[in-house]
Formats: sequence, C-alpha cells, structure tokens
Amino acid sequence: MIGLTSAAGLVGFLSEPDPELQVFALQKLNDEIDSLWTEVAGSVGEIEALYEDDSFPERELAALVAAKVYYNLQEYNESMVFALGAGKLFNLDSEGEFEDTIISKCVDTYIAMSAMFNPGTNANTTNQAPSHLTTAFPSTANGATSTSAGLASPTTPFSQSTLPSRSLLSRQDSSTAFDPSLSGGGNAGIPGAQPSPLVLQSGIQKQLHKVIEQLFERCYKEGRYYQVVGIAIEARNLDKVREAILRASEDYKSISASKEDTLDIGKELTEYVLEICMGVVQERGLRNEILRLILELLRDIPNPEYFSIAKCIVYLSESSMASDLLRQLVSNADPKSLAVAYQIAFDMYDNSTQEFLKKVRSDLPSASLATSDDSVPEQPKDNSDGQAPESEPLLQETNASAAGSNSINGATQKQERLSPEEQKAFESIGDILRGTKTIELDLEFLYRNNHTDKHILNRIKDSLEARNSIFHTAVSLANAFMHAGTTNDRFFRDNLDWLGKAVNWSKFTATAALGVIHRGNLGQGQKLLEPYLPKERIEGTNTGSAYSQGGSLYALGLIYANHETHALDLIRGHFKNATEEVVLHGGALGLGVAGMATGEQGIYEDLRSVLYADSALNGEAVGLAMGLIMLGTGNFQALEDMIQYAHETQHEKIVRGLALGMALIMYGRQETADELVNGLLDDPDPILRYGGIQTLALAYCGTGSNKAVRKLLHVAVSDVSDDVRRIAVMSLGFILFRKPNSVPRMVELLSESYNPHVRYGAAMALGISCAGTGLDEAIDLLEPMIKDPTDFVRQGALISLSMIMVQQNEAMNPKVGTIRKTLQKAIGDRHEDAMTKFGSAVSLGIIDAGGRNCTISLQTQTGNLNMAGIVGMAVFTQYWYWFPLTHFLSLSFTPTSVIALDQDLEVPSFKFHSATRPSLFDYPPEQEAKVEDAPEKVKTAVLSTTVQARRRQQKKEKQQRRESMEIDHTPTTPKTSHAEDKMELDEPAPEAEKRKEPPFEQIKRVSLYKPDKPDEEDTPKASASSEGLKKRMEREKVGCELENMSRVLPAQLKFISFQDGRYEPVKKPTGGVILVTDTKPSEPRTLLELKARKNTKAAAAPPTLQDRINDLYTPQDAAGAGAGGAAAGAGVLNAIDEDAEGGEEADVPREFEYHSENEGGE
Repeated sequence: MIGLTSAAGLVGFLSEPDPELQVFALQKLNDEIDSLWTEVAGSVGEIEALYEDDSFPERELAALVAAKVYYNLQEYNESMVFALGAGKLFNLDSEGEFEDTIISKCVDTYIAMSAMFNPGTNANTTNQAPSHLTTAFPSTANGATSTSAGLASPTTPFSQSTLPSRSLLSRQDSSTAFDPSLSGGGNAGIPGAQPSPLVLQSGIQKQLHKVIEQLFERCYKEGRYYQVVGIAIEARNLDKVREAILRASEDYKSISASKEDTLDIGKELTEYVLEICMGVVQERGLRNEILRLILELLRDIPNPEYFSIAKCIVYLSESSMASDLLRQLVSNADPKSLAVAYQIAFDMYDNSTQEFLKKVRSDLPSASLATSDDSVPEQPKDNSDGQAPESEPLLQETNASAAGSNSINGATQKQERLSPEEQKAFESIGDILRGTKTIELDLEFLYRNNHTDKHILNRIKDSLEARNSIFHTAVSLANAFMHAGTTNDRFFRDNLDWLGKAVNWSKFTATAALGVIHRGNLGQGQKLLEPYLPKERIEGTNTGSAYSQGGSLYALGLIYANHETHALDLIRGHFKNATEEVVLHGGALGLGVAGMATGEQGIYEDLRSVLYADSALNGEAVGLAMGLIMLGTGNFQALEDMIQYAHETQHEKIVRGLALGMALIMYGRQETADELVNGLLDDPDPILRYGGIQTLALAYCGTGSNKAVRKLLHVAVSDVSDDVRRIAVMSLGFILFRKPNSVPRMVELLSESYNPHVRYGAAMALGISCAGTGLDEAIDLLEPMIKDPTDFVRQGALISLSMIMVQQNEAMNPKVGTIRKTLQKAIGDRHEDAMTKFGSAVSLGIIDAGGRNCTISLQTQTGNLNMAGIVGMAVFTQYWYWFPLTHFLSLSFTPTSVIALDQDLEVPSFKFHSATRPSLFDYPPEQEAKVEDAPEKVKTAVLSTTVQARRRQQKKEKQQRRESMEIDHTPTTPKTSHAEDKMELDEPAPEAEKRKEPPFEQIKRVSLYKPDKPDEEDTPKASASSEGLKKRMEREKVGCELENMSRVLPAQLKFISFQDGRYEPVKKPTGGVILVTDTKPSEPRTLLELKARKNTKAAAAPPTLQDRINDLYTPQDAAGAGAGGAAAGAGVLNAIDEDAEGGEEADVPREFEYHSENEGGE
C-alpha cells in the first residue's frame, strides 16, 4: 500500500467536532509521522489540546503523536513528557530510535529528580554546616572573605552556581551540587540543572517511576543487574542497590540448584558495587553510605567475602569492627580462617594509617588480657581543638546499632581466656599490624634479588666532578635509589676518597642516603647509624660534623619510615636536645617520616616550639614535619596555627614549609579542604597560593575529580607566578594517576607552552601519573622535551622518563634501551648544563630503583591509595628548592614481588607458574665493560726538540751496536715512527688502565664533536638488537616456573597461577604477601632461610683521632675489608669540614719579611 504523501487532510480532521474523525486522523498520523511530521508540527497545539481534554476517548494516542512530533523537532524534554502521558501505548519493548531516546531521557530525568530529593550529605556531619577555619584570610573589596567570594564566583569550579546535576560520571561537584538550603532543591537558576517543570507534575512523576520500574524488571529478567545498580547509584537510591543485589542472590540460588558451576552473580555484583564505589563515586559522603550498605549485605551472607568486608572497614576507619573481624576469624580455629585473618592483617597494614592500626592492635584480646578479663573498647581520641576526626561522626550510627552486638556476625562478645593457639595467633597479628613482618619480608626480597649494575654507578661517579656539590649530591642520590632497601652500602666503602670530598649539605645528603639504602632494616638500623648520631658535647673533644649528625637523624627516620617504634622516641630525644640548626633540620625531617600520620600531639607541640624560634633553616623542615605528623587528620587547630604564623613570618623558607605541611594535613579530605584551598588561592603571597594548589592535589589525589582538574587548568594558565603555574600543571598527575591514559592528552598543549615552567610541570605530571606504566603516549611527549632549550625542562623530562620506564625491558618497551643511552649520554656530555646532569644521575638511580626490584606506585596492590607513596612523591617534587628532600621519593618505591607464607607465617620453598615467556618480564641485561669499547687514552703531544733528541739517541745506539763485538744477547728493537715529519705521541696507556671502566664522557667521544653520527650509527644497531630479541623470544617456550619470593611485575600478575598442588592461595594473587594453605600438612616441608638479617653488618664504634690517623696510612681496600659501607664511611663523614661554621680557625700567619739583594750591601 502506498503511504500518504501529504498530511493536510488528516490535520484538517483534527479540528472536526466528531471524535471518531479525530481518532482516525491520529491513528493515521501515528503510523506515518516520521515522514509527515513537518506538516504536523504546525498543528501540534491541537494535538496537545486533545490530550488535555479529559472527555477525549484517545488521550494517550494524542500524547504519543505529540511525543513523536517533539522528538523529530529535537525537543526531547517535551517528547519525554508526552511519551509518559501515552501510558501503555508507549511500549518499552519496541526497538527504535524514538523508544531508545525516550528511555535514555527518562533515566536521566529519574537520576536528576532522585538526586534533587536526596541531596548529598557532608562527610563530616549530617544536617550540620561544615566547620570553618577561624583564621583571617585577606578580604576582598566588598569585605567578604576570599572563601565566601569563591563560593559565589561564576568562574571558579568551586562555585555552587556552576554545578550541573546530571550523573555522578559527569557532575563536576557532586558534593555541593544539591544544597538543600537553596530554593528549588539546591540548583535554582542553573540552566538544565533541574528537571522540566512538566515533569514535576504528580501524574507524570508517577508515570516516570512506573517506566523506570518496568525498565528495572526487564533488566532483572534478562540478568542485567549491573545496569540497575549503575542507575541506582547515580540516582542515590540505595534501596534499589540493595534490591538488585538481593534479587541477584535469589536468582543465583534458584539457578545453582538446577545447574552446576554457576557463577555467584550476587557476589560478583557486590564486588562490582565496591569497585564503582571506590573508583567512580567522587563524593565522599555517598561513598560512605554505599560502603555501609555493602557491609550490611555482606554480614547477612552465610559465607561472607571477608576481604571485601575488610576493604570497607579500612576505608570507613572502623577500628572496632576490624578487630572484631580478626577475632571472629581466629576463633573459627581452622587453618583456612587463620590464613584469611593473617592476609587481612597484611592488607590492613598496606592500606591504613598508623593511628588506625594502633587502635586495632589495642582492641585485640591479647592487649586487654594484660589488664583485665573484660574487654574494654578503646575510646576514640579527641583532637586538640575538641573536634572529632572526620570519620567518627559517620560511624556514630553504626556504633550505636552495634552497642549490643559488637562483632561482625552480631554475636555478643565476651572476653574469655585464650588458648595457646589463639594467643599465638593474636601475637602474630599484632606483629603484622605493626608492619614488622611485611618490612622484614620486603627487606629479604630486595636483598636476595639485588640486580644493581655497579658499572653504571661507577661511571656516574667517574663522569661527575665530586668537588662540585651538586654533582656529589647527584651521585649520592643515584646510589641511594639504586640500592634502596637492599642494605648494600658497599659503594661507600669502595669509594672513601670520593666520599671524603663531601662538604656541608653534600655530607648531610650522603649520610641520609644510608637511610634509603637500609630502609626497613629494623633490627640493625640504629646500630648502623650509631657512629653518626649526635653525641653529648664534651669540651676538648670532637663530636663529629653537624651535617652528618643531622643527616643521620634524617636517615634514621627513613629507615623506620611510617613505622612507629622506639626509633621515634630516639629521634625525638635528639631533636629536643639539639642546639645546632643543621641537627634540628635533620631531626625534624626524621621525626616527620618516622611518625607519619600518627597524630601525636606531643611531637606536634615540640615541632611548633622550634617553629616559633623563627629560624629559616629549621622552619622549613619543621613546617613539613608538622604536616607529616598530622597527615590526613584535617586538624583545624593545627591549620590555624600554621596559617597564622605563615602570615607573620618574613622567611620564605618557613612559609614554603608550612604551605606543604597544610597540604599534608588535608591529605584525602576532598570536600573538607575546599575552604582552605579557596582561602590560600586568593592569598596575595605566591608561596601560599603554591600551597593552595598542593592542598588541592593531595585532598583530591587519585579521585579524578573534574572539579579539581578544572581548577588546576585554570590556575595553570592564569596565575602570575611561574611557581604556582608549574605546580598547578604538575598536580594533574596526582589527581589522575588512576587514569594515566588521560593525562598525555590533557597536557599535550601545555607541554608546548612558551613558559618553561609550564613545560616542566607537564613533564613531571606525566612522570607522576604514568610511573611504571611504560605508556607510549607519555614517552612520545617527553622525548622532544629532552632537547628543550631550558635546562630544568630537560631535567624534568629525564626524571619523568625514568619514572615511566622503571622496570621496563626491551621486550616490554623497545624504547628503553634508547632512553638509557640518552641518560648516560647526558651525564657524559661536557657541554651539558649542571642541572641536566643532576637530573640524568638521579634518573639512572630511579630507573634501577631497589636493585631493579621496585616500581613507583601511588596505589597499593589492592587498589587503595598508597599514602606513603603519595606523600613521598609530593615531597620529592620539592627538590626544586631543597635537594635533601629528594630522598622522599624512596617512600614511593614498591617492591614487585610475590611472597607466599603458610599459616605459620614461614616462607615455604616451592614454585609457582608464570604463563609467559621468561624474557618478557626478565631483568634488563647488565652493561659489560668491554676492553674494545674503551677508547684509547688521549695521547700527549711531544715537542719537536724531544723528537730530534730521541732520534739522535737512536742513531747513536745503533752505531754502538755495530761497533760492538759482544753478541751475548739480542737487543730489543725500539719502535720507530713511520712518519718522522709528524709530531710523535706518547706510548698508549698500560693494559691495567685500559681495564678501568671508562667514564661516560669517553664512551662515545664522537657524540661530543659529531652530533649527527651517533643517531645514524645507533639506529641500525638498535633495530638489529630488537629483531634479535624478537627471534629469541619466538624460540622460547611459553611458561616458566618461578621460585617463591621472586620478582613479579604488576603486568605479570594476571599470568601467575599456583600449580604446585600443595599450596593454594587464600585469595587471587595481587602481589606482595600472599597467604597460602597447605593441602598436605602431614608431609615434610622445605622452608626458605632468611639471609638479610644475618648478613647485615653492624657499624663500628665511633673512630678516635688515632684511628683516623691510621686510616690515612692504610690502603683503601684494607681499611674497608670486613666492614660495611656505613661503618667504613663513618670516619670520613664525621670529619669536620675545614670551612665548617663554628670550627676552629687557623693561626694567623706571622709577618712576612722581605730582604732585597742590595739590602746591607752598601
């Protein structure tokens, strides 16, 4: 049948009084509306009138026709409203663009309406205004503070007036998008932020919910539970999330009864919700509500997923629930539950703060048995300002509901006498929560698998002049990073002459490097540094260099970093007794690192008292240490003290330290930090604005917050200070390190900015966000920056490249060989600037971090934020101002290992399978010092008179031999020059000198004089080596066996499986410590012997003056034989510099008398 070509007649029927003609016209138009809508659009008002006429029999049909007309007019809001009015005529099961568009619009409207009627709650309190800093920020012209002005500004991303209300995935500021205090549901006046007024009609709302319910039911029937959960989370409808998970569990039970090997969709859906909650939901308050829902659902499951429960507990800071969970698992008294308890304890240590772990340890039964038989839960500590920590108000409801049921399963807890097995289990859990076991295992792994290439380190030393302070510091840093955590300090012992050239702050940095090398050496750390630590000053005796003493306190803090032990009290005692500024500086840094996130008020007050002395050198370190101690606490009293003093002091170094300290206090606080960020960014002092950007970066680190990214990009192109613009671009890496693929595209234009500070920030942002990924897009942006005309841009590009390429080999990324050559070439180039050489040396240390067994990771193996890693990276970026802070990068080094432990916490000897070729994730090959690669020594020219004299001597000797009649021996024929007219050269270097490792500047001298040749020569060699590698990999067999405690890269984890048959992991391997259960406990087992503790050498006693004199006359090899690097270097580093401040001055020379030849001659 031929369709209608004109709608004129049908449109005329719409105005007829006969309802049958009107119905006939609507039916025909409904069938042909896609081709006739242009003619019907002018009469859409008549169709709407029919829909609004209650007496019209086919109102729903009129609504459907009107919806299709508006759909073709691209007026989707009106189309959705009339489609909802069509009732049953709007068929959800029909497939077409019209139905899909209307359904999508209904979902968006449902999300917007649900979010409007369920506004976001602040993470601090409920139904209360957020706390405000009672400090004075600079006021604007109208008298309003900068914070309040920022809330009303139409341009800042922190403004409530620019926040769209779509979904969580597109909403810039989900925390303040719906403020119930504002009229109209919180978004009045925002275009597109509120649903259409037609939708708010009660009838339409009911129809909308009916359509959504039909949509959900269809999803349930088709098994698409993930879509229901996604829509419900965006709409803040947690009841629907609960319903979806319960429906999925019921469906699984009914299906599993009839089928075998059916996946538990309820369990998978819970894990999906947890993943979405931690990775996508940006609002902290909503995230906490979802986590509480997950906890409630998991507790009702007969066989709960304990690791998911533990993840929720850790994020919510529920220390009492954590201890209850561990207590319940131990009380089950079976090997599997005990192994799960140990694994949860290991995960808690990796993902929690010291303060949280301390509360969990105190709640364990073993801690309370020492005092009484009744369990007394620990009362949370109030902050100094009388305000509770942020997480506590969130937990009040849970704690109240759990008052009668204090355990995970709701059973009433009664303290009972523990059996010996339970007592041993709780003691082991206590050791794990202290971090002792994890640190010991990591130390053993790094010691066993140390693959540091000493040739690279020696060449760095030979290529850089040690008397130049920046170069000596660079070598110290490279040595520290290469040997981080390995306890191998032999480089110091083998290079005492080089070490003796360290003066002042170079000596401070070199001593602190021992802390990086011996990080985690809990048993011997204090003994190793004993010769360096400050000693009681006795008149007439030499107590050592103040720089080595300050560096030793810094090193002690690095050894015990983020591990609250007796070392913290030791450092605190030295800090309180110190009088010299350098010692106070090192002591403050050591206190901050060792007491990170402890929230100890006493240490904070000690630091504050030193701050008020107004010493520029001490103030910078003390401000940083105050932030480290109060890391992530959001302590308002501490912030007010720091802000006030930052405005009072005149020292820029103190202001800079306080600015970074305030940022650390707001670590991970998200919306709570907005007020402080706005106040700092509007401050006229660029250093405080710099701190405001750091606060924003650390408060929203890893969240991918659109609000934070917009603010950073705005500041990066608008601030008048180069320092602020640099840190703004750099901070993008902290916000987006969980989405590394998005960063290169975001900073692509910024990397080509005219401002070198912006280019440097872009380079560092790539390094921070893409660290350890080997991302090609990031490398492509950084390679041109190596040739940037500005030296510090080249420095940043080299450091970022090393961070990205850490633990990469030729098989994983073919460019790694070229990048390594570039780093070595930059060090050897005599025409290169000092800053670039410094960056190259540090980069060579980073790319081989921890003996090539560490990567740089800002998140833990389980996906949570790596607090120590993020803090270490943030402080490391401050090396721009102060080189000793470079050591903080070692906190970001994460060992890439798989260490399997049995239920007795011992390391069994067995192998696990890697389904890859061995060379794919193998160590990079070490550089070989070949004789043929070593260029000939530059030969000294000989004067022509010397040549002639030698020639005459040769003729004379020849004549004498002819005349002589004695032929007892055959004379040796001397070498003669074939070109006698040319200038002769000296003999070539002896073979012993040839065997020495050549410095970088001699490896390829052609590159210094013929810059175009190396690229042409290296290209075919590189291509040939890559082709050879591919052929070699093709010949390799897929699959290999790895010993327990072997290096396993993050990209390799998905190929790891336990096929031993005896040991089975309690969870999917994620790297790090994995608990395994022994399926054959009756059979004998073989254990690995821990060697690191036995091979660590203790430091010698402090050397006397006679010992130092004897050392001067003792050969270097003999002096260092049998001693560690720390002990061997003690005498060198403790020596007082000749120009040291406060040292003894040399005697004034006697008066010089000059006697002339003629004096007294007349």
